[in-house]
Parts: sequence; C-alpha cells; structure tokens
Amino acid sequence: MTGRVLIVDDEKPQRMMLRAVLEDAGWEVAEADGGKAALEKVAEVEPEAVLLDMRMPDMEGSEVLERLLADRPGLPVIMLTAYGTVGSAVEAMKRGAFDYLSKPADNDELVAVLDKAREWGRLHRENRELKQRLTAGPDMVGQSAPMRRLAELIEQVGPSEATVLIQGESGTGKELVAERLHTASQRADGPLIKVNCAALPHELLESELFGYEKGAFTGANKAKPGRFQLAHGGTIFLDEVGELDTGLQAKLLRVLQERTVEPLGSTRQVKVDVRIIAATNRDLEAEAQKGNFREDLYYRLAVLVVRIPPLRERMEDLPLLAAHLLRKLGEKNRKDVRDVSPAFLEALRGHDWPGNVRELENVLERALVLARADSLTPDLLPPQLRAGGGDAAAGGESAAEGAQEEGISLDQAEKSALEDALRRHGGHRQKTADALGISRRTLQYKLKKYGLTSR
Repeated sequence: MTGRVLIVDDEKPQRMMLRAVLEDAGWEVAEADGGKAALEKVAEVEPEAVLLDMRMPDMEGSEVLERLLADRPGLPVIMLTAYGTVGSAVEAMKRGAFDYLSKPADNDELVAVLDKAREWGRLHRENRELKQRLTAGPDMVGQSAPMRRLAELIEQVGPSEATVLIQGESGTGKELVAERLHTASQRADGPLIKVNCAALPHELLESELFGYEKGAFTGANKAKPGRFQLAHGGTIFLDEVGELDTGLQAKLLRVLQERTVEPLGSTRQVKVDVRIIAATNRDLEAEAQKGNFREDLYYRLAVLVVRIPPLRERMEDLPLLAAHLLRKLGEKNRKDVRDVSPAFLEALRGHDWPGNVRELENVLERALVLARADSLTPDLLPPQLRAGGGDAAAGGESAAEGAQEEGISLDQAEKSALEDALRRHGGHRQKTADALGISRRTLQYKLKKYGLTSR
C-alpha cells in the first residue's frame, strides 16, 4: 500500500473516478462528500494527503483547508479546481495548500503529485518530531495537582534569567527539571553544563568549576577552562550544591555577585555570562540558620525556588508513571511487557518510595528483567514491597489476587489516565498534553491509539 488519501468532493462520480485511479496506483482511499464530513473523517482516517475540492455546497474549500491545517500542521492538501477557480487555488497555496490540480486531473500527474505530497509530509513530520525531541525537554510524566503546579511553575520561571534553587528528595528528578528550565529559557541554544558537587573531592571540584592555568599545581601541564567558562552563553547546573565546603561557597558567591571567575594560578578575572541553576536535597535555609551554609549565598541562590514533590505525594500518577517507565525499560532491555496484575499495582501503591522515581524505575527494571511472561506479578518484586502491599501484594488469598488472572494492561492504565486528564481539562489538547508532560503530537497519537476524542 502506497499511503492513505482522503478525497473530499461533493460529486460522487468525481470521487469514484479518483478512487479507481488511486487504488490502481496502490493508495488506500477514503471519501468525504463535503467539508463538514471531511473534518470528521480526517481524525478517523489520519490520511497522509488530502484531495480537496475548492467548491462545495456546505463549506468552501478554503475554509476546510484552514481548519485542517490548524489542527494538523504539515498535512499535504492538494486543491482540486474547476475552470475559473485557479486564482482561488493559488490563493489557497499561499495559505498552506501543497499544490493544486485542475479538473479533470491527468491521471499520471495526479499520482505524481500525491507521491511528492506523501514524501513531503513524511519529511515534515520527521523534522517536527526531531525539533520536539531537541526542544521539548525530558519526560516529566504526571497529571496530579502537585505535578500540574510544577509544570506551571517551570513555564513561568524557565524564560527568566533569575537564579533558581531546585529542592527535592533524592530520586525526584531534579536534573530533569533543570533541563526543562534550560530548554524553556532564552539560553536554550547555549550549553547546559552539569556539575555534581558531591561527586568530586573538594580540591578537584574547585579546579573543575573555575579552571586553572598551566603550572597552577603539579600535573597542570596546560591551561584548562572551568565549567563556568564552558557554560558561557548558557546554563550551569550545580547539583547537590549543599555539599560545597565553605571556601567554595565564598567563591560561588563571588561568581553570583560579579559574574566573573578566577582560574587557579591566575590573577585575572574572566567574565562569564551564565544562568545558575542549583539543586539540593537538603533544607538549605535551615542549614544556613545553623551556620552550616552561608546565609548570603543561600539568598543569592534562592531567588526562585522550585520544589519537586516526592512520589508519595503524587501517588495518583503511579499507574501512568509505571506505564511510561516500563515502555522505556522494555525498549532498553528488549522485552515486551504488556500487562501488570492488580496485585502488582497494589504492592506499588503500598510502598512509600523513599527513593522516589529512581527507586520505582529500579524496581520496575528488576521485575521486567526477571519476568518470564508478558505480565508482571508480585513475586517479581523485592521482599519488602511484597510484604508492604497488603495481602494482595504478598500473594495472599484476597479478592485482588483472584483478579490477578485478568490483569490490568499497561494500555488500560494509560488510557484511564488519559481519559481522566481530558476530563480535568475539558478535552483541551494542549492543556492535557502540558499536564501529562508530553508533546501535543504524542497526545494526538495516543488519542488515536485508544479511540479517544478531544477538541
């Protein structure tokens, strides 16, 4: 099959003639007898191209074109024009139509134009998907109230130049939030340099942050720029900033105040144009009050504070989050898990997740790797989760265990979460996509997959 095309024309003989030609050329053909029918049919058919008549009784072709492209940017629409409407077709091309053909269309020309339209549409989709992957930032899955508030705050804070302090327990995704803030900023085309302040000894961390000159210390055979210099024009992310010793805290404060760094072994000041995003799992305000962290540095870092909710505060996200992680882990481990038992989900809900999303991901990967079938059951969980999930999770004689034979598919869990999100946002696609932390295109794909409708 070459591709799917939707023919929109109020004249049945014209549709029949076009269908015969295109089916002979290998196209899968769908028909609509007017503009209103076309707008309904396009969601069902998901065509790779549309043949659209310029003149129809119920709606002008130009209006149908505008509404089609508003909902599906990049859909190739070829206008069919009768004598005297060529000027209108040219105007339609200015509004986004791919091409136009005069009636009756030459068969060879019709097929050739459709083939070009299909290829153009494919390239357009690939370019959009690549751009979305580069700019949309990492996945932040969740529709709970805490996650919606987090998404709204990132949208507000991201475009600013203000320093941001991200607070959250280990495993909540502080690095993902930093990436989202960077991609939402005016510095998105610049570098995002990440530094884990707890991963390096203090004596090495100073040279990593600020750089050094040749001969600054034994082994410094050549000058090396620091992470602040590498981040020039972009963002530097200081993870676990609460682990800095007092000396480095003083130097960081100077960078924040003067926007300059002094490489080790140098007396010169190097200007740096960076936005600073810091993260910590500690209560820095309390640490500052105790004298364990510089109070002036804390207030410089905490211009804007973004708090990430722990998983236990957003347990309603668990089914959607588990489905998302299992698909990702399935691709990584080349295993296809299609179902999770009710008892398995109940065990997940019964745990308080001190390690948050990172712990959940590790538990799910363990279960997926050990699974011998395409369904996850409680026996695949670590003992502490089987014991903590109640009788059903432990494999006892409960109603939930009896229902285990049925299983709840990942698709069912995801569909339920999508339906709930759509209801919350009145069927509005963009708001629903934002709440779920996915792109509009991904949402459209999932709506089609599960046969859901929205506006």
